[in-house]
This record gives sequence, C-alpha cells and structure tokens, in this order.
Amino acid sequence: MAKKKTSLFECQHCGEQATKWLGKCPNCGSWDSFVELNQDQQEVLKQTSKVINTDTKAVPITQIQQDDVVRFSSNNDEFDLVLGGGIVPGSLTLIGGSPGVGKSTLLLKVAGSIAASGKKVLYVSGEESAGQIKLRANRLEANHDDVYLLSEIKLEEIQDELLRVNYEVVIIDSIQTIYSSNLTSAPGSVSQVREITFELMRKAKESNIAMFIIGHITKDGSIAGPRVLEHMVDTVLYFEGESSKELRMLRGFKNRFGSTSEIGIFEMTNEGLVSAKDITSKFFDKSKAQSGSALTIVMEGSRALILEVQALVTESTNPNPKRSATGFDGARLNMLLALLEKKIDLPLNHYDVFVNISGGIKIKESSADLAVVAAIISSFRDRPISKESVFIGEVSLTGEIKDVFSIDMRLKEAQAQGIQKAVIAQKPNMKLNLKTFPVDEVSKMIELF
Repeated sequence: MAKKKTSLFECQHCGEQATKWLGKCPNCGSWDSFVELNQDQQEVLKQTSKVINTDTKAVPITQIQQDDVVRFSSNNDEFDLVLGGGIVPGSLTLIGGSPGVGKSTLLLKVAGSIAASGKKVLYVSGEESAGQIKLRANRLEANHDDVYLLSEIKLEEIQDELLRVNYEVVIIDSIQTIYSSNLTSAPGSVSQVREITFELMRKAKESNIAMFIIGHITKDGSIAGPRVLEHMVDTVLYFEGESSKELRMLRGFKNRFGSTSEIGIFEMTNEGLVSAKDITSKFFDKSKAQSGSALTIVMEGSRALILEVQALVTESTNPNPKRSATGFDGARLNMLLALLEKKIDLPLNHYDVFVNISGGIKIKESSADLAVVAAIISSFRDRPISKESVFIGEVSLTGEIKDVFSIDMRLKEAQAQGIQKAVIAQKPNMKLNLKTFPVDEVSKMIELF
C-alpha cells in the first residue's frame, strides 16, 4: 500500500504552517496567504530545520575549548559599536529597516571603508544595476579596486562567484530579491528566503566569510519572512529613523558576539551616513525655555543621551480625551496621567494630552517618567522650565519617585553639557558641579513650579 502523502501549507507572510488550508493566518492575521508546499519544498524545510553539526555526541563542558572571537574593524566607529567591537569573520548579519532609511547607503559606505584596508568585498544587488550602485559609490567616496559589484538575483550564480574569488566580506541587497532555481516558488516567498539564508549561512561558516544581508520589514516593523531567519543568523540589526530627518539609529536585536544594548547613531550627509560626532546636542535644544518642555537623560548601552520631552495639554471638546505618545509608552503615559489626577488633583480627564520625545528616540526605560510628569505640569500651568534643569527618576503607582541605575554617569553627561540643576530621587554619591534637588514623591513636584 502506498504511503499517504502529507500535505503542508505555509503562510507567505509570516511562515506559519498548517496541515490544511486556512483562509486567515492565526499568527499574522493575513487573508488567503496559505499555499501548499510540494515535496521539494518540504524537503528543503526539513534540511533547514536541522542543526548543522556532524558530531552529535555529547561532550563534557570542561573538555570544550573556548572559541576566541577575532574581529576586524569596519572603519566606522558607530557600526563597530553595535556589532560588539567589529566584524567577526564567518558571521551572518541581518539588517532590517523601512524603505529609504539608509540600509544600502550605509553598507556601501562600509564596503568602501573595508576595501580601503585591503580586504575584498562583494556587493550583490538584486534591486539595482551595477551602474546605479556605481553612481551612489561616487557620492559616498566608496570607489576602491577591492569592491566588486554583482547585479544578480540567482543564488547559484552568486555561489559560483564566491568560488571564483576569495572574498572576505559579502553584502546581499536584498534577501527578498534572490531566488534559487531548486525551488519553484517566487522570489521573496517564505520557502525561497529560508533556502537562500540557509545556503548563505553554510557558505559563511565554511569559507569564514563575513556576510551581511538586507531584509525588508513589514508594516508592524518586523523583518519580513519567517521568524526562523532571526534564529539562523548570528546578528540582527534594525535601522530606526525617518527619511525626513538627518539622524538614524542602528539598534541590535540579537548578537551572538556582543551586547544588544548598544546603539549606533548616524547622520545623513551629502557623503552618505557617517558616524555622528557630536550627538549630545542633536536631541535637545538649549534655546529659549518654553512651557511643556523638560529635559531628561537616558542610557543607550554605555552612552548617556540628553533628550527633550515635549508635552501639550489642551482642553478637550470630546467626552473621551485624546492621549497620544510618540517615542514613549502609551500605557505608561495613561498611568502617569491617572497618578497626577489622584495625587495632585489635576483635572486631566477634561484635557487632551500629547507627549513627544524629540529626535526620533524611543525611550525603553522608566527613567524619563519624572520628565514626562514635569512637562505635563508645565504645559497645564503654562509655566516654562529652565533649559538648565534635567529630571531623572522612575514614578511608581504610589506616587513615589525611585532612583535609576547609572545615575552618576547621567549626571556627568549633564554637567558636561552645561546643565546646572538636576531633579532626582536621591543625592548622588559623587560630587559634581551642579545642584541636585532630591524629590521622593510626585506631590512635591508642585513646589518646583
């Protein structure tokens, strides 16, 4: 009796799998996205799900020799910082970001810098011709004899080129445009992306080539394709920022060779994306004090950044007032507003409240709570706050203001930027040339206005 064929369906948006066709994907919610995989595609799926390891015998950890991670510089300080100190040979790095944010510009600039140090770099583009890339390279000053351009979308042709020349760095732009002739599905499909990433990973490990692949992102900001891609690669980086602004941020989401707490800050110039030299003055304005504006200091990895928190409180004509936050957690904003109504009797339930973090930074820590509270009170009472003051502290549900980590490093940065006053939870241990005002409860914030 012949063995019954097993059907397997896969969502072409997120990679969700099912044994029968589904009209709506239970994972990403897309409609009519499930397609049936043939036997060849199912075989590729089985191969890519296996761990590449020829020795499956368990060995005591005391007998394992530690791998020494060797790095080389990309000659770009911010890029090296996010990668953990430099590029690791044999690593596979996935870079995602919205269209126009500067992914191709940055990597072509990095390719030119690496080639200037004597290393051979292959730049593979499936979206642009070699002439178009050459035009951008002229503007970025990335013309070097060791930068090789290949306008190709077929994986087998790319593999032949890697066998012809001993490249040390390979850039794929982008992974969704490359396809393998072994599969019948279209370029950019889940099966194609998974197969190509698997082959590139194997080549990177075998030949000790540092590979960078660019990936498109979906509407919700995640890299398009199955989540298995992020598990297969060694490093995942996200490009943040708006194409209309000059500052861009490269944030690490996963890094097997370093920390993910560091961010790289770049500035868009006529010569492309370059490392921001004086970033401390890019995120706040020390001009005339205005109501609804307060300064705070957040930690991004080992770097302290002074940010401006802006708040606008206006009387609402709707029964349900608007609450909007850009760069700040909306749920946390609602909590702080409820706390202000409870503790200091601010009638915010009749007012629309808008909060914005200048510079495009998204605050992911609670140290900015005190600055948000100060900006809201300042806007509500229409009383400006001095630009020589910073507010650092976490606000709890009880109205207590708690201390935050690395307070000494934050205050050092404040002093270096000419800040004269700091409103914090408790006095710091070190002596600084600025006045500190310890505040332990939100209700005492009223005394500062």
